[in-house]
Amino acid sequence: MYNCLEIALKVHLRCRRIKMALDCFIPGKMILIDASGWSDLLLGVVVGALKPPHPMLLERRISTSSFQPPNFRNKKYLDDAIKIVDEIVAVMQPDSETCFDVCSEYVLSTVGEHLQKKGFKVKKVQSTGTLRQLVDDAYVRWCVEKGVPRELLQDKRRFWSFLDWVAENPHLREDLVKTGWASWENKWRKEIYTKHLELKAKEELINKKGVFES
Repeated sequence: MYNCLEIALKVHLRCRRIKMALDCFIPGKMILIDASGWSDLLLGVVVGALKPPHPMLLERRISTSSFQPPNFRNKKYLDDAIKIVDEIVAVMQPDSETCFDVCSEYVLSTVGEHLQKKGFKVKKVQSTGTLRQLVDDAYVRWCVEKGVPRELLQDKRRFWSFLDWVAENPHLREDLVKTGWASWENKWRKEIYTKHLELKAKEELINKKGVFES
């Protein structure tokens, strides 16, 4: 059984959450934050922010090294995300009426509490609409800059395409991988180096066959 104080506290907290949610619908008083690359094998993560109705995207990158040992185990990427959000605040100059819509990506999981401690209203959302596409495009541009073929990035199952691409030259391309993942160390790394040897053996066989036929 709840006593009167517990019931009153629950009602107060629920009303407070409802008020904060309503405050987030004030036109022109919203900043959207989203990220792309968290679940991708290659590179780090792109964090982006928009302040509607202004179309300018503020885009920053959490480096690949934050997802490699020992940084990944220490969750350095969360600290990096906080630093980026502080920059977003400095550049976009929100006031006390501004509400931050923050995507629920894990890499942004500490951002909401950080902003609330600064006195801002925060709402966690599943989608940021247009911003999501913009940060996805920014992640693709980053991959292309690093030599990843654009056609691989158009594949909805690009994790497997990335694995195959790394396997072609793992000694060079492993530096682009989120090697802090336990699955990389326990499974995928061994598999791509094994596949690399198989590819080399197949290539040598084809070359020998070509010599004999000539």
